[in-house]
This record gives sequence, structure tokens and C-alpha cells, in this order.
Amino acid sequence: MKSEVLSVKEKIGYGMGDAASHIIFDNVMLYMMFFYTDIFGIPAGFVGTMFLVARALDAISDPCMGLLADRTRSRWGKFRPWVLFGALPFGIVCVLAYSTPDLSMNGKMIYAAITYTLLTLLYTVVNIPYCALGGVITNDPTQRISLQSWRFVLATAGGMLSTVLMMPLVNLIGGDNKPLGFQGGIAVLSVVAFMMLAFCFFTTKERVEAPPTTTSMREDLRDIWQNDQWRIVGLLTIFNILAVCVRGGAMMYYVTWILGTPEVFVAFLTTYCVGNLIGSALAKPLTDWKCKVTIFWWTNALLAVISLAMFFVPMQASITMFVFIFVIGVLHQLVTPIQWVMMSDTVDYGEWVQW
Repeated sequence: MKSEVLSVKEKIGYGMGDAASHIIFDNVMLYMMFFYTDIFGIPAGFVGTMFLVARALDAISDPCMGLLADRTRSRWGKFRPWVLFGALPFGIVCVLAYSTPDLSMNGKMIYAAITYTLLTLLYTVVNIPYCALGGVITNDPTQRISLQSWRFVLATAGGMLSTVLMMPLVNLIGGDNKPLGFQGGIAVLSVVAFMMLAFCFFTTKERVEAPPTTTSMREDLRDIWQNDQWRIVGLLTIFNILAVCVRGGAMMYYVTWILGTPEVFVAFLTTYCVGNLIGSALAKPLTDWKCKVTIFWWTNALLAVISLAMFFVPMQASITMFVFIFVIGVLHQLVTPIQWVMMSDTVDYGEWVQW
């Protein structure tokens, strides 16, 4: 395939897809645990177990969704249809997950387990094909880096929009009625996410055409596992996402119960998100300057050192704490676009080895 320079419109369109995902994902990561325990009244132990089971289910559903999407044949391509047609049920289930029906404690736990599991499955239905879409929009490494940089700048903006506006929306819609506020707030954000996913569908194009799949799913899984570069990058991705989820899930509790200053939560979150925006913007120029693997390695090493150093910072909402949060935000989002480009590269590597 002859490489072509992607338009800014298409890069923005592709980035809007991840902005939509982060509107939901970041909101769930930061608020859902708090919502379940402090608003819906479910025991924290059950919520933690439910989250763990959902992550285990992801380990099965994610590769299965990838294999299913790879076998999709339509006039819109392999991956774009999933982004569009999964968007509406994804938004609806998100609102249901943030709803608080009047049930017994057992009923609440069953309701939460069903809606949260459906939410994670529908996130997989939309997000796995979306991530794969970046690899078939272009096969040019430079364009891929640019595309992923746009993606994560907009993803960060989407996550920032969602998480910073959530509590004002809760207070505006619900007032003292927090359950209504959370449901209404996520409903507004879900509509925005749906519109962004639709925009992504209509502004992107799948250009890289792979040969028809003739192997079985079992053979595909075997080929994936035999790709040593995929195993390495996949493991790094798991650690990266785990760090983000743990940090994000603990942030509201940390600010509310440890620091005792819930009023600074939005300021903490905004500081982190601004760092994310800067990190995403730095990915392209830095990888133009140095090998992306080198940038990835050193940035992760620095991120680990700074994260460890936070343990020695006094537990108070001081300027020092805000500086740490900002720098971690920059470094984390600097490596994320590179990580996803490397994942696309492992697919090319696997095809080259098999050839």
C-alpha cells in the first residue's frame, strides 16, 4: 500500500474515538468505586471482588473480541462497524451502571455485578476494534506516531472533560440527591461519548488491507503467543494499565479520607490531566529525535523512580504533591502513545516472521 499523509480531520476523528472511551473509562476508574460504596451502599469487599472478576473476564473477552473483529467483513471495513454499532448500547449500559434501584442488599449486589460486567464487555466491544483501527488507517511508522499522538491528546482531553465536569454535573442535576446526580451526570457524558464515536466512524478510513483470514482462532492464538515481541509489549501494557487503574481508583479516597480535603480533588485531577496533555504532545517530537524504544524505556524508568519517591512526600495537599502529580501525568501519557505504536509494530513483526 502506498503511504499517504493523513489529514488533520482524520487524525482528530480517530482521536475522538479514544476521547469517547476515556470519557467513560476515566469516569468509571475515578468515581465508580466511590459511587458503589458511598452512594449505592455496597460493601467495599464485594466491589473489589467484582472488579477483580471483571478484569479476569477481560483476559478472555479481549482476545476473543480481537479475533472476532479481525474476521469481520463489511462495506465499512473490519473495525469501524464495531465502533459505531457498539456505541449506543455502551452508553445505555453506562447509565444503568450508575443507577440506584431500590433493592435489598443482595439485589443491589446482583444488579451492580450484572450492569458492571455488561459495561466492561461493551467497552471491549467498542475499544478493542478501535485500538486495532489505528493499525489499518496507515502502515507508515511516522504517520502512526502522529496518529497516536493526536489520539492521546484528545483521549486525555476527553478524560479530563469527564472527570472534572462529573461532580459539577452531579451537583447541578441532583443537588442533595446524589444518586440522581450521578445518573444524570453520566447520562450527559454518555451522549457526548456517543457523538464522538459516531464522528470517529464517519471521518476515518481503513486503508491497510490484510489478506482474508483462513486460520482458526486456535491457530491465531498460537501465533500471537509465539510472537515474543507481542508478549513483551503486552506484559508492559498490562503493568501500565494496572498502574493507571490503581492510581486513579485510589485518588478520590486518598484526597477525601487521607488528606481530609475533598475540595481539592478537582484541582488534583486537573493537574494530573494537564500533565497528560503535555505528555501526549511530547511523544511525536521526542520519537522524531530518538528511537521510540529508547524513549519508552527511559521514561518508564523515570516514572517508576518518581512514583516511588512519592512515598516520602508528606501527606498533605502541598505544592510538592501537586508537582509530583503533574510530572507523573506527563511521563505516563508520554509513554502511552509509544506503547500503542509498539503494539502495532509487533503485529507487523509477527506477519514478517510468518512470511
